[in-house]
Amino acid sequence: MHAIEIDGVQIHYAAHGPKDGPALLLANSLGTDLRVWDAMLPHLPAGLRVIRYDKRGHGLSEAPPAPYRMESLVADAAALLDALGVTGAAVVGLSIGGLIAQGLAAERPDLVRAMVLMDTAAKIGTDAMWDDRIAMVNDKGLASMEAAVLERWFSRRFRAERPGELAMWRAMLTRTPAAGYAGCCAAIRDCDLRGSTARLTLPTLAMGGDEDGSTPPDLVRETAALIPGARFELIRGAGHLPCVEQPEAVGALIAAFLHEVGHV
Repeated sequence: MHAIEIDGVQIHYAAHGPKDGPALLLANSLGTDLRVWDAMLPHLPAGLRVIRYDKRGHGLSEAPPAPYRMESLVADAAALLDALGVTGAAVVGLSIGGLIAQGLAAERPDLVRAMVLMDTAAKIGTDAMWDDRIAMVNDKGLASMEAAVLERWFSRRFRAERPGELAMWRAMLTRTPAAGYAGCCAAIRDCDLRGSTARLTLPTLAMGGDEDGSTPPDLVRETAALIPGARFELIRGAGHLPCVEQPEAVGALIAAFLHEVGHV
């Protein structure tokens, strides 16, 4: 277990693989922690230095009072890479992690040489949607919205056939600090990266689950279209967390992309 203090907040992270290996930063989604990547890790190329972390307000990281700003979440990721001596990483961002990846690529291009955008967009949702969600979390807690969130996260088949796993993801969601969840909702609400993302030129792979109820595939495609040369892959049989439902397929796509761009 490792942690680093960034702007007065303890950020939990895990780093595996050779310290001189090509770095791969994994940034997870709203309401999850770094374990969201566990099933995918065995399907990544050998020799990578894989860095996972819990963004502020999630997992074992501290949860300062809400609201948060996307600039702070991006700065956290940058400070972590700086502290670990990493430059030129490939960054995989899932949902809000994809916003962090886009912001990091725009603000600190020295840190990001290639990017994978998973079930995300340059602008996600509306102000009213996020305001409603923040109010619900603050008034009734995360348990009040767990059913709707899990329906967006996972395919119909997963929910029907894997109840034991579903229960564990429910526990992960509902144990997220209210301040952390609401804080990140505010960061997403106030974030519109369509302008800066359209100026990016780095190699980019985008992907999305065909049953994603949070960032539907067409929304992910629209963001990929902003970046010259980016391509989009549809992950069948997956909702908002394809790295959980289809880890082998997602890992294979990431591995092929990293080989293609010369990162491994």
